[in-house]
Amino acid sequence: MSRIFLRFPDFKEKALTLSYDDGVRQDKRLISILDKYGIKATFNINAGLFNDKRDSETVGRMTKEEAVELYSNSVHEIANHGYKHLHWSVFNDATVVNDVIKDRSTLESIFGRVIKGMAYPNGSINCTETTVDILKKCGINYARTTQNTEKFDIPTDWLKMGATCHHNNPKLMQLAEEFLDSTPKKYFWANTPKLFYLWGHSYEFDNNNNWEVIEKFCEFVGGKEDVWYATNGEIYDYVTAFDRLEFSVDESLVYNPSAVDVYIQYYSVKAVIPAGKTVKIK
Repeated sequence: MSRIFLRFPDFKEKALTLSYDDGVRQDKRLISILDKYGIKATFNINAGLFNDKRDSETVGRMTKEEAVELYSNSVHEIANHGYKHLHWSVFNDATVVNDVIKDRSTLESIFGRVIKGMAYPNGSINCTETTVDILKKCGINYARTTQNTEKFDIPTDWLKMGATCHHNNPKLMQLAEEFLDSTPKKYFWANTPKLFYLWGHSYEFDNNNNWEVIEKFCEFVGGKEDVWYATNGEIYDYVTAFDRLEFSVDESLVYNPSAVDVYIQYYSVKAVIPAGKTVKIK
């Protein structure tokens, strides 16, 4: 509805999420930083590339046991990244299907949860209409590319999701300042919801000797009362729940058929539409 505006939980107008790939040991340090500032992330894992040896080194991919220990005891999300991190563009469709399904089924078995998110292995080069159709048939809800928009738009095509930026973007802190800007708008409808989506690989912080980049970013954007900190999947579930709201002809009644409470703004009226309930908003 053109006059119904999405608001995040507790009527917040901003959301922040991170997405990090490959299941490497540097994720341990990254998660300690995220937890320190109350920020959530999605970690995209190749189930066919776990290390076969657990040791004291801090580099390389984790063993399956290390991954379970780290991610299962956190607030963060696990998502798919292709079983073997293949360059899908050079393989036939059957191989791509197998890479997606085997990754998903293996991760679901390991972590005991339904896993329907993804980051494209090798980025946007794999994001064709054929692969999008494959992801749909494999039950994938969202898939992140490596496209950087430098914007805060809510995704409209969840299987070709771009991100705001990579953490090495020289405009990272400038974008963070723009995102947190709380200058009042003249009209309430100008306060469109904003999503900051950051991505990368945690091993890059070791490679570039720049852990201070993510520490500074998280310290700056973390702990804000007007920001919803969520995983990729939580944001997908919430926005799609908003999109599923059903309205009466005169827009006075709203029915929420989803399992997620949804916060909306209708002109100056703010309302919570509980899961499975109908609410009168005017």
